[in-house]
Amino acid sequence: MQKEARVIKYTEANLGRIFILRLEHEDKIPNVIEEFAKSRRIEAAIVHFLGGADVNSKVVVGPEDGNAPKPRKMVTELLGTSEAMGIGTLFINEEGLPKLHMHSAFGRNRDTVTGCTREGVIIWHIGEVVIFELLNSTAFRKVDPGTGFELLEL
Repeated sequence: MQKEARVIKYTEANLGRIFILRLEHEDKIPNVIEEFAKSRRIEAAIVHFLGGADVNSKVVVGPEDGNAPKPRKMVTELLGTSEAMGIGTLFINEEGLPKLHMHSAFGRNRDTVTGCTREGVIIWHIGEVVIFELLNSTAFRKVDPGTGFELLEL
């Protein structure tokens, strides 16, 4: 018996404007990127981040129980200033507001923490962001009632 091929959900997009941002000491991700996107009317984008993250930055490092119907997030705080790099996507939500979903790796000496930046990553002196705007896409974020996550709708 042959297994049926799964239909992959997708939408196409075209490359639009490209923005290069210099974040300042104590700026906070995702706030500064979402505010910039709102001010420039960016509805969809790929976002690259490179720089430093300060102590007290908070990162989501997984669900407590991956099998729970509505998983509770685990949050950790960076205990020292760290090197950082990340990649993410930005899409508008149901209210038309740009929402960033970025995962980053943070390194200090020989320790590394990787996670989602949604709880607030504070820039330490250096923050470089490149935003590649995506045009003509139907993608947006919608709250999934089952998990509570803002999932990508195509």
